[in-house]
Amino acid sequence: MKELGMVGIVTGGSSGLGRATVERLIQQEASAVILDLPTSEGSSVAKTLGERCVFAPADVTSEDDVKNALALARNSFGRLDVAVNCAGIAVAYKTYNINKDLPHKLEDFRRVMEVNAVGTFNMIRLAAGEMGKNEPDQDGCRGVIINTASIAAFDGQMGQAAYSASKGAIVGMTLAVARDLASIGIRVVTIAPGLFATPLLTSLPEKVKTFLATQVPFPSRLGDPKEYAHMVQAVIENPMLNGEVIRLDGALRMQA
Repeated sequence: MKELGMVGIVTGGSSGLGRATVERLIQQEASAVILDLPTSEGSSVAKTLGERCVFAPADVTSEDDVKNALALARNSFGRLDVAVNCAGIAVAYKTYNINKDLPHKLEDFRRVMEVNAVGTFNMIRLAAGEMGKNEPDQDGCRGVIINTASIAAFDGQMGQAAYSASKGAIVGMTLAVARDLASIGIRVVTIAPGLFATPLLTSLPEKVKTFLATQVPFPSRLGDPKEYAHMVQAVIENPMLNGEVIRLDGALRMQA
């Protein structure tokens, strides 16, 4: 990464897994574009990280917003080598609540699918066009796209129908998209994290966090976002990783 002076764009890059990824890129002397909502802390995070980091206020589901963010990457740093999709949302509702005679709201299901699955694909398809402008390296590679699924794609729990479906969609598109983009030299890999110390989990009561940590076989703790970012770097640097979904979960298999 240092030798190549890579340029990456990270959705959801102002917090959690995304921020750790941006920080890792900067530490490795790459340049980074934080793509996040205008209401996020993206602007202040970018300023903290220095001149090799810029903020693109955007909604991943908007074609125009993502195109503008990609244009910012090219105008600021001259190219785009890496796209990391970390933006995502979740809701927690059962498919049907018999006590309240209340079915899962369809608009909530649609919104989670729109942000997590459609938003990821929106970035993939547009980033691929930008990476296609790069000169290929000795292996013919022009860029790397890394998506974020979840172990919920495989071990969906009660109340996770929408979230599991959206992450399952990301898992399902990985190989197909990798094959689509192989001819132009763009690799596509998905990371499926387990329980990580993101803002959502760290805001929970201490007893809950301790319980969740004990569910992880080894190491028996919540994952550090820096470990996710480390995996991103490993994917970028290993040219044979392509079309694969990597579980990063300490051997955790979620119960119902």
